This record gives sequence, structure tokens and C-alpha cells, in this order.
Amino acid sequence: MADWAPALAVRIGRAGRAVLVTIAHAAGSTPREAGTAMIVTAEDTFGTIGGGHLEFEAIRIARDALSNAQVPAAWLVRFPLAARLGQCCGGVATLAFAAADAAARTWLDAAVACARTATAFALVSRIGGAADAPAHLVVTADHATGSLGDAALDSAAVALARPRVHAAAAGAALCAVPGRDGVTLLVHVAVPQDFTVLVFGNGHVGRALVQVLATTPARIRWIDGREAAFPAAVAGNVDVVVADAPADELADARPGTYVVVTTHSHALDYEIVAAALARGDWRYLGVIGSHAKRAQFEKRWAARGGAPEAFARVTCPIGAGAFALRGKEPGVIAVAVAAEILALREKSGSDSNSLGGPARGETPQRIRV
Repeated sequence: MADWAPALAVRIGRAGRAVLVTIAHAAGSTPREAGTAMIVTAEDTFGTIGGGHLEFEAIRIARDALSNAQVPAAWLVRFPLAARLGQCCGGVATLAFAAADAAARTWLDAAVACARTATAFALVSRIGGAADAPAHLVVTADHATGSLGDAALDSAAVALARPRVHAAAAGAALCAVPGRDGVTLLVHVAVPQDFTVLVFGNGHVGRALVQVLATTPARIRWIDGREAAFPAAVAGNVDVVVADAPADELADARPGTYVVVTTHSHALDYEIVAAALARGDWRYLGVIGSHAKRAQFEKRWAARGGAPEAFARVTCPIGAGAFALRGKEPGVIAVAVAAEILALREKSGSDSNSLGGPARGETPQRIRV
């Protein structure tokens, strides 16, 4: 999931300025691959480019830039990891730094929209050239938003980026521009994947599961009718949905959604399961409970004329599969269920260039339905 764009927008809104740090090129053994990104503000960071001295130096450089009003729109720093940083992996990582403020909304809003709709896009950044000219362009399969300073350069950037977007070639590459001495383009392709998890129930297990999943690239919709039971703040990739009829949330779910049912009511649990089974296009449907609860639900489903093979896809008890853990503490159950979901997701492919975690401590988006 290309979650750097929404996270960058949040931090610009909160801090005014931020730096997007991207591994523009990786040679030999490096902690992360080209295209990996993180965001740095004066107070915090989001994501990781691999930790260690490389990340420490990247944060230092980014914060030095944030304290200096006169910095390029984008620039490169080459790190021979052994010679410069003493890291034994020994490869060479070239980092791209891009300072962004409110003016970035020209192109950043387009990147955020792509991330939210799971649309592949490329951020093309101009390295070098006029310091006061625009330096970022977002390219999709059929649109381009922003500018690199002039129409000819924008056209060259689109020509470089669009084939990579069409090919869903996630990652980053540095490209020279013929006839433009001193100008290099960083083409950073993001291929968002829709990894949506619906978590029904804000009790102990639901709360623990949301906390665990919030550290992954998942986009979580946390659904319950008991508004007061939700915490005051959640991670940036969690939407709190207060719903009087929680099962209705399934009507708008995208195909391939992961569904976990952990409410306080067996009757409500079955209502949600039945609504999900009526669709059948989910990737995972897990229900908290025992083998006896599963048998009861299966009997009710059969009495309604439901196909046995449809119910066979339901995971109940949750967390009891290959990653089964014996503990029944909410946190233990949450870890086991998250492992089930992540293992299933990996079978269908994942976005290896996503950032390593969500925005923390933000006010949740509350949706009343």
C-alpha cells in the first residue's frame, strides 16, 4: 500500500513542513530496496528505510533541511554503507530528499487520491535545475498533476513514468534527461493494493486486533454501535465507524475485503456472518468463538438454505489455524488472527514498498451511519 502520501499530507497539515526521504537507488546489500520511503518532521518520523546509521543520518539531514529556509526542492545523497556509515551490509544507498510544505498540495492531493483508491501512480521529482521552479509531478495512467518547471520537461517525465505505471513496476529509478545537463529525474512508482480489514466489535479482542493491525499497511474500518467504547485516538490507518446496523457495512465493502467479527452479541455475530456469506467475495471471514459456536452458526446457515461449501470458508474459531497460540488473552488472540490475515494476504502478493506503520496518535475519523 502506498501510504506515504496520506501520511505526508497529515504531517504537513500538522507541522507545516516535512521531508519525504526515498531510497532512489540501491546497489549491493542494503537494508531496504529502491522505492522504500519515510517521512521526517521536526518532531517525528513515519515509516522506515531500514533503521541503523543510514536512517539516523537521513533523519539528521532531513531535520537540518527543515531548520533551513533555503534548501533545494529535492536533492540526492549517496551513502556507501560500509565506508561512510560502518554498516557491514556494504552496499550503496542513494537517498532522495524532498522538502514539502502547503504548496505541495498541488501534486500531493493527487497522490493521496491514488493511495485511497488503490490506483498506481508515479511521483516524478526533479533533481537539479532552477531552485525556485516546481519540482514534483504525479503521473497516473491517464493524468498528470503538478509540474517540473516547464512543459517540455513535464512531457519527458510523463513519457518516462507512464510505461512504469502501466506495468505496475513498483520501485524507484534515477533517469537522465537528454539535453538537460545537471537535471536528473527520480521516478518513484507506487502500486497501492487494497488491503481493507473490517473489524466488527470494540470489545477487548476487537481493540487488541485493531492495535496490532494498525502497525501493518492495512486500512481498517472499526465498526460498532457503542460509540463510547471507542478510544479517543486511533492510528491514522483506522476509521472508526459508529453504526446502528453494523451488518449494513458489508454492502459497500470492496471485493477481497478481510472481515473479522468480534462483537458482544452472538446474534449480531451471526447477522454479520450471514450478510458476508450472501456476498461471498471477501478474502477472509473470521468469527470469534468456539467449535460449538461454529457448529451452531453452520446449522442456522443450512436451515436458511445456505450452501455448505460457502460456510466451509468461514474461519471459526479465529486464530486457530497454522499460527494457533494457546493463550486466550486478547493480545494473544489478536496476534494469531493478524498472522492468519497477513499470511493469506502474502499468498496473493503484497506491496513491498509500503511504509512500515501508520500515523500515530491522530484523532480518529468518526463516521456516523
